[in-house]
Amino acid sequence: MRAAPTILHLDMDAFYASVEQASKPSLRGKAVIVGGLGPRGVVATASYEARRFGVHSAMPMAQARRLCPNGAYLTPRFRLYQSVSERVMGLLRALSPLVEPLSLDEAFVDLEAGEVAFDSTGARAAGERLRADIMAATGLSGSVGLAGSKMLAKVASEEAKPAGLLLIEPGTERAHLAPMSVRTLPGVGPVTGEHLRRAGITTVGELAEAGEDELIRMVGRSHGLGLYRMALGLDDRPVVAERDAKSVSVEDTFDVDLHDRVRIRGEVQRLADRCVGRLRSSGHSGRTIVLKVRRFDFSTLTRSETLRGPTDDPGVVREAAARLLEGVDTTGGVRLLGVGVTGLADYTQEDLFAQAEARAEAEGAAEAAGIVAGPAAQDEESSGGGAADGTGTLDGAPEESEGAVRGAEGEGAVPKPGEAVIAPGRFWPAGSDVRHAVYGPGWVQGSGVGRVTVRFEQPGTPPGRVRTFKVDDPELESSDPLPLVGGDGGGGGGERARSA
Repeated sequence: MRAAPTILHLDMDAFYASVEQASKPSLRGKAVIVGGLGPRGVVATASYEARRFGVHSAMPMAQARRLCPNGAYLTPRFRLYQSVSERVMGLLRALSPLVEPLSLDEAFVDLEAGEVAFDSTGARAAGERLRADIMAATGLSGSVGLAGSKMLAKVASEEAKPAGLLLIEPGTERAHLAPMSVRTLPGVGPVTGEHLRRAGITTVGELAEAGEDELIRMVGRSHGLGLYRMALGLDDRPVVAERDAKSVSVEDTFDVDLHDRVRIRGEVQRLADRCVGRLRSSGHSGRTIVLKVRRFDFSTLTRSETLRGPTDDPGVVREAAARLLEGVDTTGGVRLLGVGVTGLADYTQEDLFAQAEARAEAEGAAEAAGIVAGPAAQDEESSGGGAADGTGTLDGAPEESEGAVRGAEGEGAVPKPGEAVIAPGRFWPAGSDVRHAVYGPGWVQGSGVGRVTVRFEQPGTPPGRVRTFKVDDPELESSDPLPLVGGDGGGGGGERARSA
């Protein structure tokens, strides 16, 4: 714990939805929900206007539509979110060299390392200046928490939402935390929270009063010690600029269960290629290939195979994933598939380019000798849990934090039922960017029955007109997102700053 509140936590307000509102003037002040739009889609994030109807991240999209039938439902545009995030992270790094991104929209900053703040007055000034700079650069609002530890800075930013700043003065941590729910603390999920509730512990103050020994008896030594320290507001973790990735993975949830074994194999191959793309872009290679299959009954099977050394060869990953699939029973149907790579390294074993060929030769020799060969796999069976439309993740490194959405980007993407096909591999998802030869840039409001409806407007313009075209109109084409403009972008709520 520090003697001054010089650890800053920034959390952008309803980030994906706020970016959409800032880039689509007609949606400012409206309920906006971003996520997978298929029957099994999941909400990635919802604007504050949508949250008033009870919509929240990780909620099934079908439930969100029932709660907020008049909301704008959009597919995510991760390239735009990434570009906005880079601008925000650049502003953080201008404050200090010690910036620890947690996701596209969230990060810790050590203000002392940048020599911009050494006391409460300097920390508050830095936080207010940061929020103003973010608004000027992106038109978006962010909430800032300041405290003497990472845990309390994050608690403070959550309390400050939306569009606020909260500083927790050192020495007041325990009193500040005492009335809060135990679920406020990191690592206290529904199961632990219910376990504590049954023991009569519902607030952080009651958690501290229970004492270290009682908490160890209730939840085990490691967890009990951690809970007790957090209840006292104790957290000595430093802000770390670089975090080591543990794994890279991608997964897709399908609108309709897959039964065709050929289609399933093709999806696994496509996922393997996407996974390798993420692996290479992160500058890593990996030794262990993981296949995840969620079946029709929600049971989940995970199989893995460890290679002789790290690889980023797409052929090696495809073949390993295919071998793992051979050991999985998919006769009842498959609702989710995922491919991942773990055991990451920042180099590639030199002789792995020949690994696929060598393994094929070995298996051929085994078959000739009458031996049945199979992958060295580990099975993990589990059941229950709702299906979440998947995104690729780089575990232990920044990722899209606001819920999970269906990953349909990349070549060979298959349009969901009801979406208008333009040409092989192309379709008009709601919210996507387009450009018309006559009317200029716009975005898709919806499509169906051979028609696509487009609203022609840009960031920084008044709400634009709506026009409808045939889905195969040669003058209409997909386009890249337009950059945001600064100023009043319509994200977040009212301004407020306070101190605890």
